[in-house]
Amino acid sequence: MTGHPGTVLITGTTSGVGLNATKALVNRGWTVITANRSPQRAAAAADELDLPKQRLQHVLMDLGDLDSIRNAVATLPDRLDVCVCNAAVYKPKLKKAERSPQGFEISMATNHLGHFLLVHLLLERLKASSHPAKRVVILGTVTANSKELGGRIPIPAPADLGDLTGFEAGFKQPLTMANGKRFKPGKAYKDSKLCNMITTQELHRRLHAETGITFSSLYPGCVADTPLFRNTPRAFRKIFPWFQKNITGGYVSQAVAGERVADVVANPEFAQSGVHWSWGNRQKKNGQQFSQELSEKATDPVTARRVWELSMQLVGI
Repeated sequence: MTGHPGTVLITGTTSGVGLNATKALVNRGWTVITANRSPQRAAAAADELDLPKQRLQHVLMDLGDLDSIRNAVATLPDRLDVCVCNAAVYKPKLKKAERSPQGFEISMATNHLGHFLLVHLLLERLKASSHPAKRVVILGTVTANSKELGGRIPIPAPADLGDLTGFEAGFKQPLTMANGKRFKPGKAYKDSKLCNMITTQELHRRLHAETGITFSSLYPGCVADTPLFRNTPRAFRKIFPWFQKNITGGYVSQAVAGERVADVVANPEFAQSGVHWSWGNRQKKNGQQFSQELSEKATDPVTARRVWELSMQLVGI
């Protein structure tokens, strides 16, 4: 079963998983609102896949800029059934932190704080939806979950928010990291994705019973050739997909990952709130989804409450 078509907003659809999720949902009859820094690029990418324009709306939204998010939300239609938080930046070659317009380190600003604000601004629309699958879906990653092998690899360091010194002090110059320590760009990405999974759990705890919205995260498998890795060294971009295909068995195509995101959006069997969906570290033919256990770092209610409260202050709500 695929459920009834509705209207979904997806961030980051100019390429990769977001574009393929857009294709999968449009093919299932859904209307997709794409949110990107370049609506023109989003439209061109959709045109290349010959997606029907009548099922698409492209809006300008820079997830790294809180003002851009507020401006974009003001233009959105009243009807919205699902929000998919997919956009992400990953810049492991940075020598020093890049800053958002509000002064935050760019990966935390885009991947976590931008989506945190977006979800809050859309809550009333989602709450008012009569669709049987009103949901918030957030893309997580295996590299931020220490319950899985990929989350324990210490390169450059595992995801760890520490004592939240960076959050407490406002994340402004010279602070770049959640734990207040020196800048590590790869870890900054992992930390931001850990915040994504923490946010999903806290949204579920605080708002599911009250709103009826299903809050879930997912790891669709290792999409090793996604443009997310465009800022990595050229050798990595060549070796990593080969390694995931031939050694770990973790590789999934962008198309398969897009279909999995669409399933979490639309299918009745994904209606359980508070779940982190996974298909495992090793991809098997006809492998089924399951609820992946998350680490204590992602599920600890004390940490989650502090991340929530401090994020509310940082985004100004």
